[in-house]
Order: sequence, then structure tokens, then C-alpha cells
Amino acid sequence: MSRTSQKQIKDLQKKLTHKPKNVWEGLSEREIKEIEKFSKQYMQFLNKSKTEREAIRTIETMAQRNGFRPPGEKNKKIIFSKNGKCLALAVLGNEPLDKCINIVATHVDAPRLDLKPNPLYEDISLSLLKTHYYGGIRKYQWLARPMAIHGIVIKKNGSPFEIVIGENENDPVFTISDLLPHLSRKVQRDKKILDGFEGEKLNLIVGGRPLGDDRIKDRFKLFTLKWLYDHYGMIEEDFISAELEIVPAGPARDVGFDKSMIGAYAHDDRACAFSALEAIKDLNNPENTAIVLFYDKEEIGSDGATGAKSILLGYVIRELISLSYKKYDEKLVYKAFENARALSGDVNAAVDPNFQEVHEKRNSAIIGQGVSIMKYTGHGGKIGSNDADAEYVGWLRRLLNDKKIVWQTGEIGKIDEGGGGTVAKFLASYGLNIIDCGPPVLSMHSPFELISKGDLFMTFRSYKSFLES
Repeated sequence: MSRTSQKQIKDLQKKLTHKPKNVWEGLSEREIKEIEKFSKQYMQFLNKSKTEREAIRTIETMAQRNGFRPPGEKNKKIIFSKNGKCLALAVLGNEPLDKCINIVATHVDAPRLDLKPNPLYEDISLSLLKTHYYGGIRKYQWLARPMAIHGIVIKKNGSPFEIVIGENENDPVFTISDLLPHLSRKVQRDKKILDGFEGEKLNLIVGGRPLGDDRIKDRFKLFTLKWLYDHYGMIEEDFISAELEIVPAGPARDVGFDKSMIGAYAHDDRACAFSALEAIKDLNNPENTAIVLFYDKEEIGSDGATGAKSILLGYVIRELISLSYKKYDEKLVYKAFENARALSGDVNAAVDPNFQEVHEKRNSAIIGQGVSIMKYTGHGGKIGSNDADAEYVGWLRRLLNDKKIVWQTGEIGKIDEGGGGTVAKFLASYGLNIIDCGPPVLSMHSPFELISKGDLFMTFRSYKSFLES
């Protein structure tokens, strides 16, 4: 047997082994400009979409500009809206719905602080608002930083008005105080993080001027109430019928000397929502019907009327069948679900260079190495996971390779280290094939998350190729 040459060995290695690529390797100037343009559009979207209501409104406006209309009108591009907090976009394809439907499911809610129903009080010559955190946060990350108030208030007479304070240059901002290190030893430093930072102490400082002299009770609180009444006609009872969210103030920013990354609040999961919107909004004549879902409530378990456990997808499929077939048959619904395929558009945990020990690096996503597909989520023994089958993973792998999309696999940390979930398992209950697919994120669930512009663009290309398949 002849001796194998070094070239033959290298050729064999290239043929047999798998090595993830970096998005930025071998890009042309045109492709880099395309990524930059897409990223700027995304950053503008983020700046207008600090809450789920704002995100849905922005998505709905962009969809309508691109020809999407409510069901009932003779139109192939259809929009379904629920409570201004979740949305579905559909483009009818040339093939029957019961043959195949391509679905991308995302969510537009993000971890934050919500005001309690009776939030306003005063203490130590300050006016404050009590909050309740929404979703999984590291509480200390939300202290001693500028915050903005976004949301809607329903007045006593039933009329609504919106509040956005803290985003414009001339706006005031708000903050939650933190303890100085000189006094923190017993209260914080010597405790576990979970014990050292209490949810009931996430109280927002909103004022420091009194109304009247010390003979007036709650005069600091009263000054705040007068300000709200003068500017919005709002009284204290209106807080009860309000959805006011406390979010990090300020715009999305380029990160790094090379500006290769985006730092912002709520990449999870608005990076996927924007990519999915861009993938479907210009889709006009697909082979198979395409649907993109923008859910709410994912960060608190997908419950509620606007979460992935709601009837939205079932309603959308039934409505499309009613529009597409002369005679409605419930059997068509089951067949449509059975033959549908879906992507759960959600972000993945990127390997953190400062905390590499919580990742199993052979199977974790790395920032800058493309869109991440995640076969399973859950925790421990894959509990709470969808766990996509080999056939579907193989089909998606071929699609991404054929379209020359840079991709990688990922999971949420080492076994027994932690874990997490997405909407995938709730859509899987309809009987369709689904897998998670989205960009890796550093500092996930923090007020300033980090993604690669290249990974974001590959996410968009993945969703576009999928919806066109």
C-alpha cells in the first residue's frame, strides 16, 4: 500500500471533518455593505420598539406598507392582529395548504420591569414607583443605570394615552439606586446574589421635589401626581389600568473598534422578529404558504391570550383554509399541521469569553460564526424540550448549505448547568416539525445584550430561504 501524501491527508481531512466558519471570512465589500445596511435598519427598529406593543405596531405598519391586509379582502398577503400585542403575517402560496406550510415563530416581549398596580409612594424625601420584574433577569444589572418609562394608560373615562419618557435628549430619565460599596458588606457582599438583590427593592426613583411645606402629607408623591396630571391628565387610580414598562434608556449602539457588533436592549427576541419580518414582507409568490408569528409572553412561559399557548396559530390556519378552499373541512386543518414545517425564531446562548466554564464548547454557539440551529432546549435530561428529529435537521442543514448560509449548532450551556426554553415545544404540539434557529447572544436578558451583525444577517437569510422553500 502506497504512503499517503500530506496533500491527500489534508484533502481527506477537509472532506471528512466539520469546522464552523466565521461569517466575516471571505466577504466582498458589497456583502459587508449589505450587512451594514441591514444592521442599521434593525437598530432603527429596536429604537422604535422598546415594548411588545411598540414592536407589534412597528411590524404592522411595515407590513401594511408592503401590501398585507386583514382577512376577508381578496389578497394573498394577510395580516392577523390580536390585542395589539401579537401578530401573524401570511402569504398564500401556489401549492395547497395541506401539502406544506412554512412557519417562522418569534416573540416580541423581553425581560423588563413592570409597574405594580399601585406603584407610587414616597420615602426619605423621594418619590418612587414600585416594580415587578418580568421574565428572567439578573436584578443587580438593572440598578444604577438610566431607565425610561414606556406604556399605555387607560383613564378613568376609558380613553387611552401613551407615555414614553426617557428616550429623547431633553427627557428626564429614571433610576433604581444601588448601595455604595462602603456599606454593602452585610447587606449584599456576604450574601448569595439571589439573596443580596431583592425584587421588592427594585423601586424606581422618579422625583425629589415636594409640593407645599411639611404640613402636607405625602408632599413628594403629590408633586409627582401633579406633574402627571399637568402633562397627561392622569390621576393615581389610572395606574391600576395601565401597562407601564421600565426599560433601559437610550438607543442601540455599534460595539467594537470594527463596529462588527450591536449592543442594545431586547435582541432576545427582536433580532429574530425583525429578521422574520424582513424575510416575509417582500415575499409575493411563494411555492408554499408562508406564515410568520410574532408572539407575546414567551419570557413568562408563553401563557395568556397573546402567547404561543393561545389559539392564534390554529385560528390563522383555519382562516387561511377557509379563504383557499371552496369547502371547509376540519381534516384539512390536521393535514396542514401534519405537513407543516417551522422554525422557532429565537436567540441562542453564545460562549462568553469571561465565563467559558459554563459552556461545552464543542456544542455551543460562538458569536460571529453564523446563525445557530438548536436541536433541543430544556434542562437536565432535555426536560421541556421539543428535540427535533434527525430527518428535519438533515433537511434544514441541506437548505442552509445549498444557500451558502454560514451556520452553526448550539445549546444552552453544559448539561445540568442550567438551560432554557422557547416557543418550539408549544408549536410542536400541533404535530408539525420545528427547530430553534437564531443568532447567538452575549449578556442575554441583560439591559445591554450583544450580537454580531454577521450572525443577524445570516439569521435573516435563513428565514428568507426557509419561507421561499
